[in-house]
This record gives sequence, structure tokens and C-alpha cells, in this order.
Amino acid sequence: MSISLHGIGIGGGIAIGRAHLISQSAADVAHYTLEAHELPAEKQRFETAIRATRKELEMLWGSIPENAPAELGAFLSLHIMLLNDATISREPLKVIDALRCNAEWALKTQSDQLVAQFEDIEEQYLRERKQDVLQVVERIFKNLAGQSSVLPMPDPLNDDAILIAHDLSPADMVYFKDSSYVAFVTDVGGATSHTAILARSLDLPSVIATHNARQLISEDEIVIVDGIQGVVIVAPDEQVLAEYKRRQRAWREARRKLSSIKKANAVTLDGAPIELVANIELPQDVEDVKAAGAVGIGLFRSEFLFLGRDTLPSEDEQFEAYRQVVADMKGFPVTIRTMDLGADKNPKWSVHGVSDNPALGLCGIRLCLAEPQLFRSQLRALLRASTHGKLRVLFPMINGLTDLKQALAQLDLARHELRGENIPFDEKLEVGAMIEIPSAALVINSLVKHVNFFSVGTNDLIQYTLAIDRNDDAVSSLYDPTHPAVLYLIQHTIKAANKAGLPVSVCGEMAGDARLTRLLLGMGLRKFSMHPANMLSVKQVVLNTHLDRLHTLTGRILRADDPDKIHDLLQQLNALDCAA
Repeated sequence: MSISLHGIGIGGGIAIGRAHLISQSAADVAHYTLEAHELPAEKQRFETAIRATRKELEMLWGSIPENAPAELGAFLSLHIMLLNDATISREPLKVIDALRCNAEWALKTQSDQLVAQFEDIEEQYLRERKQDVLQVVERIFKNLAGQSSVLPMPDPLNDDAILIAHDLSPADMVYFKDSSYVAFVTDVGGATSHTAILARSLDLPSVIATHNARQLISEDEIVIVDGIQGVVIVAPDEQVLAEYKRRQRAWREARRKLSSIKKANAVTLDGAPIELVANIELPQDVEDVKAAGAVGIGLFRSEFLFLGRDTLPSEDEQFEAYRQVVADMKGFPVTIRTMDLGADKNPKWSVHGVSDNPALGLCGIRLCLAEPQLFRSQLRALLRASTHGKLRVLFPMINGLTDLKQALAQLDLARHELRGENIPFDEKLEVGAMIEIPSAALVINSLVKHVNFFSVGTNDLIQYTLAIDRNDDAVSSLYDPTHPAVLYLIQHTIKAANKAGLPVSVCGEMAGDARLTRLLLGMGLRKFSMHPANMLSVKQVVLNTHLDRLHTLTGRILRADDPDKIHDLLQQLNALDCAA
């Protein structure tokens, strides 16, 4: 009998194939009592499993493909950090002694307590970290059983195999990236969770947060994965199968046709030029930027230089990375965000540890200002690279004028140092602030005199505005980019920037969502920064839009306070025939 499962679609189109299930949940853990003389050997067995798991995760860390997104290293770093925490790596040894039990039971006892503590936390971001704990604990269980915790992703049995799993960890994704699966489905995950971010980089049909796909789908069953609508259809009948094959062909044809506009200028029907620039993670991503026809890089995340390593990158190493990207873009603008570390992107060399409330703790510009020498080293490298092309610097997580002034003071110090050393840099270097905290959006008029441009980071802006952990699928349905409060803050930011004559872009997921392109255009946005894979679909909307015809519906959307009404009006806006 055919069944339909609903989750979060991560794009990549539609896949039709046969299910291949992998199990990552621990079997029921046996509990048995040990004699006193057996305890030392049992504790040694546990410590051996910890060392083996650590070695395997570090091995994966070192084997991350060069073209993998920077987040992959960050997520693996988080798992290694959790493994090294005494709660997981040392406390079970005490439990073995206290209960005179086997290592598996001691680990289960400790992990159950830890997960319960996470579930009691009100703050959504921390609560989601329980899934990372469970992934790490599962790896230890496998090593205790004498089985490597890092098994290569099983080879597909068919050319059209679809992977079905409860969860895919960052380590699993290392293998998935090089496998031949055509799609994947998971039980858990949030719209901007670790899995979702990595899935988008793979550009494969995928649906996450289905909750029970692993239990309801059988091995080798025919499965349809609609990564556009977030639907998984199991054992479809002939009529449904035929319909989805038609949709699959239509989607592929639409993608093929999109390639024809790659070299076209992004100009609306009434002649307004729109800037479409790209977000990148690594220097080698420049090739994807060029292939997509972007006119620059709107967000280069510099975290890749600081993660997945034991030591800090030198100023020269940073300079070379920035210089390479700027030079490769051959005169097109490159906006480089200063290190946005903290929260779940904690480097091994950090001495600050993990905050009790990471998303609200020492991260972004706060961490930079807490480590002025480290920050200034990056600023010096950026300034030096500015002589090799059109480079712009972007400060993350600014919450108001005080943050911004302190960041600019560090930049001025870096300039002063370089002048004293007779090292050239662009004296007219442009500097911008990210608007991703509601307070920054609300006081933006106090910031306009101190920067050259703004960039709206909608992922965090939505998270902080709606108090929703964007990694937690339990509240993923509440993560709403068209919430009236979110739209108000974006509109307020765009209006203030436009009034001050400053460029403003959107660089979060909203920028690459073609369903929101007309709305953002109607709000006055003229610059979109997105993953290169989304560039052509957004450009197609731009080419078929007449700005003058957006004002009425956009105004009604911005005045609406009912989410259902906003949804209906947005559909009308996207259905508007601007060419008529």
C-alpha cells in the first residue's frame, strides 16, 4: 500500500529509486554485573573504544574532500569536542566502578542522563545538540562491540538507490559526498540543520525530518523523493509513479532551459539592473561562482581557515587564501566576512570552551573583540590582500553601534601597523556590517554613518527574531521567513540603507529562494547573495519581473499580520504576469 511522508525538502529535484536502509541506532544494551577483579579490564576496554573513536573521527577530519563545504569541518570538530568532554569520555569509568557494570551499560547510563539534561533546557539551540551527543555515543557503542564506528557508506545495490537513515552525521556525509546514491531521506533534521546545510551543497534530492521513514520504509521498496515539496512516497501505484516521472522530466528540462540564461544580465522587464552574487565556503568554490554567472562574491565565509586544525593560521597563510580568491575573481568584488566562530563552530585551539548558551554567547564579532590580536591578524591579512583586487570586509553579528565602533577601531589599528611597516593596502577599503540580530536592524540608522554597505543574514535574523533554534526539527515548522516581524525588520533595514544611499544585500537562505525573489524586489532589494546552485532560478524570476507592478501586492503583504493571508498574497505576487 502506498504511503506518503512529509518532511523538509532540501531541493535537488525529484528522485525515483529503491530504498536502501542503514541502521545507526544502538541495539538494546545488555546490563551485566562484573566481579571486582574484572573492573580494570572493563575500564581499559572503554578507554580503548574512546581512543579508537577519536582516531576515526580525526581520520575523517583529515580526509574531508577539498570541495566540501566549510561547515563539514566545523561539525566534525563539534563531535570531536563532545567526545573529548569528560562527561562522555571519563564519567562512565566512574559508573563502571560504582555499579560494577559493563562499559556499554555505563555509557548508556551516562548518555541517558546527559540527553535528559539537554531535553530539559528551554533554549532550543542547546536542546538540538542532544542529537550530536547521540551520534558520538553511537560511535563509541560500535567500537565497544568491536565494530569500527566509521563504516564506509554501504555501496548502493542499484544505480537508483536512495539512502534511508535515521540521521546522517557530518562524518557520514564525508562518505555520502563520494557515493553514488541518487537521494537520501532522514528521520531528523531542521531546515538549517547541519544535515540540511550539507545536503544543499550536494545538490541531491533529499527530504529530512520525516520522523519515521526509517521505520516505515522497507529495504528495496520503490520510493519517490520530492526534494522540492518535501514529500516521500513509498510504494507508489502506477498512476502516481507515472505522474512523478513526468514531474521529474519537467524539472530536468526546466534546469536545462535555465542554463540558457547563464550569460544574460540580471535586468528586470522595466530595465532595473539587479546584482546576483554568490556565497562561498572555500577558495576553490570560485569555479562554481564563475560557472553560475555571478557578478561577484557577496559572502566569503572565512571560518575554513580556523577550523579542523590544532593551531591558528598565520597572517601569511590567511593573506594567501584571501589573495587567491580576490585575484581569481579578476576585478569582480569579493566580500569577505571576518571569522564567525563560536556557537557550534568551535576550533580545537579555542581556550573559551562552550558557552552555556552558545548561540547567544561568545561568537561572531564578540569573539573577535575578545581576541584582539587574533582579530587584528586577520584584518592585516585582509588589508594586504586588498591590493590584489576589489575586496570588501564584512563584520558578523553586530548588535549595535558599540560593537561596530570597536570593530572599526581594530581595523584602524591594523591600518596603522601596516603603514608603519610600509606594507601597501587599499586605503579606500569598503567595510560593511551584517544585520542578523534584531537590535542591529532596529538601530540601523545609528550605523549608516560608519559603514559602506550592509548585508542581511536572514538565517540568524529569523532565528533570533522568532526565538527558534534553526537546527531543531521539533520547531522547524515555526521557522518562517515570511513572519510579519521578520519582514518588518528586513524592510526596515532595506529602507534605511536605501535612504542613506548605501548598498544592501540579503545573503541568507531567503536570497536563494526564488519564491521570495519578487517579494524582496518589491521591498526595494537590488542585490542578492546566494549559493551558486540557486543563481539561475532567481535570475529567471528577475528577468520576468516588472518592478512597478509589484508595489500593490508587496505593500499588502507588508501590512498583513495574518500568516495565512501573507501566504495567499505571496502566491498572487508570484503568479503575477508582468509581461502582459
